Amino acid sequence: MDEERVYAMKFGKVYPLLVNKAVRKGRTREEVDQVITWLTGYSPEAIAQAAAGAVSYGDFFRQAPRMNPARAGITGKVCGVQVETVQPELMREIRYLDKLIDELARGRPMEKILRKPPGTL
Repeated sequence: MDEERVYAMKFGKVYPLLVNKAVRKGRTREEVDQVITWLTGYSPEAIAQAAAGAVSYGDFFRQAPRMNPARAGITGKVCGVQVETVQPELMREIRYLDKLIDELARGRPMEKILRKPPGTL
């Protein structure tokens, strides 16, 4: 799938897929929101508003209040691609979220997903 098609997808269509992936593995919508908040700076209310609106997936990331500088610590593969090497940058931001949701669905502890030292959550 080319970048422009991914950017044009509605966040309201993608968000339930992210939530369902986590919920199927025993995690919660609140945890998904916590991950998105950590990465983008959106509040849970703003995430819900974006999911209910017509914002595109690309614009959701372009308009993020505050991308977390610690996101550079997100490494590994999503769909066989190293997330830290993905170009262009906007697609890398999207892949970071994919990687975080994968970690959540695999049962990784939240403090590790959010790249925090143990006991500081």
